[in-house]
Amino acid sequence: MGYLLQHLLTDAAAARPQQPAVASGDCLLTYQELDRLSNKVARALLRLGVSPGDRVGILAPKSAASLVGLYGVLKAGACYVPLDPKAPAQRLSYVLRDCEARVILADHSRVPQAAGLIESLPWPGSVVVTAGAGERDDAEPSSAQGVPVTSWTEVVAEPDEPLAEELAIESDLAYILYTSGSTGTPKGVMISHRSSLTFVEWAAGAAGLREQDRVCSPAPLHFDLSVFDVFSSCRAGACLTILPEGTTTFPVTIAQWLEKERISVWYSVPSVLTLLANFGSLRQFDLSRLRTVIFAGEVFPPKYLARLMAELPQARYLNWYGPTETNVCTAFEVPAGQADAEPAPIGKACANTEVFAVTSEGKRVGKPGEEGELYVRGPGLMRGYWGQEAKTQEVLVRNPFQADFEELVYRTGDLVTLGPAGDYVYVGRRDAMVKVRGYRVELGEVEAALYRHPAVWEAAVLPVPDELFGSRLRAVVAADEGGELTRDSVLDHCRQWLPGYMVPDIVEILPALPRTSTGKVDRAGLARE
Repeated sequence: MGYLLQHLLTDAAAARPQQPAVASGDCLLTYQELDRLSNKVARALLRLGVSPGDRVGILAPKSAASLVGLYGVLKAGACYVPLDPKAPAQRLSYVLRDCEARVILADHSRVPQAAGLIESLPWPGSVVVTAGAGERDDAEPSSAQGVPVTSWTEVVAEPDEPLAEELAIESDLAYILYTSGSTGTPKGVMISHRSSLTFVEWAAGAAGLREQDRVCSPAPLHFDLSVFDVFSSCRAGACLTILPEGTTTFPVTIAQWLEKERISVWYSVPSVLTLLANFGSLRQFDLSRLRTVIFAGEVFPPKYLARLMAELPQARYLNWYGPTETNVCTAFEVPAGQADAEPAPIGKACANTEVFAVTSEGKRVGKPGEEGELYVRGPGLMRGYWGQEAKTQEVLVRNPFQADFEELVYRTGDLVTLGPAGDYVYVGRRDAMVKVRGYRVELGEVEAALYRHPAVWEAAVLPVPDELFGSRLRAVVAADEGGELTRDSVLDHCRQWLPGYMVPDIVEILPALPRTSTGKVDRAGLARE
């Protein structure tokens, strides 16, 4: 069995070379083509001086081109860091500086953006263009804004044979995913090959993937849900089929695309599925091939899940749970006819993983109805937060129930209860972290961005429950003396610092924020207003 993520590709290419591996618009790559093109990218990176363990940014949407680049990074023994092309430049520059990346892989249209980011770094770097088979070179420059650019023409001129030796082992980092951070800066979650493969092996079996499947998750590469369709599809020899950009806000268009592409396995946050159930006109389309629907990232409102199951009764419905730091760690299959009462449980532990809940008194939850914080143990855990040892030690703690030797477990910060059948049921967050459109958002990071506004004296961000998106963000701000604030100026400022899903939906401007007797902002009072 392979011990690195790229072994999934090399094994699939050897076993089924002409099987479709990825379909992205008009570009279709077989496993053999994906394997050979990624060998070329790996050699181009090594020629640039990329060494095992180095971090390489990927600035591109999920596509055939970005998968070629992703596997090339892994084959070079490096660690890929997916970047959100729509995020503000300040945030992207922070991520690249934080992980000390010197090379960015980018598609043709984002070469200028990538070059600008490299130019903002305090060290020299370069851009490598990646593309899928048959895509044009578009006369890429040898440099942009003074930054060296390796064109796709130069990449494809590299030999396509496998590298002579492996440049990584299973405990090395495969990727770093940056999530919202409470201190106002993103946190880089470090995931090793072994950690990711623990999830990938389980997920391919749990979803029942087979080589005839066409698998889709609309999650971008910087969102951890993408790990499933990128790697589990490869594990099974299935075809990763990529939803066109911008489609997720048009449910009828999604339904048309599902029919046209004959999608059999789908994985997304519930908000996308809610839109499909309510506005997708699903019965107008032949979606009989859709046999597995997986959702994760937020609570699926029961009435909308029930509606979806009524519209598509032939499918299995799987609720997967797990923070980025653990991959997926629990799962629950929703029985037919049981989706319209309470939210689906998050279920029981995945293979090679144990979860347990700890009460506020430090005791292990052992009977139905008891509530506690969920802990996770197993090889699927992250290595830690890049460059944040203190933050890592807050959540990767010694197992309180293992006295014989030191073992680290992950504190999720999620409160759960134990159901009568042994399934865990999600209750809520222990801290100030919320889910917005499936993304994890720490309110402190949004507040930190608000405080960067020159006229903001104080700020508080509160979640507002929303059936469709999990939570909406409500920002309450007060102006500095002599300063002027408007809703539009606050929103314009936030868009410069935060990705779209973290920009508050509601902005309220008060003369001053209410405070408790201890001088703290009265968040409870604000929440009641």
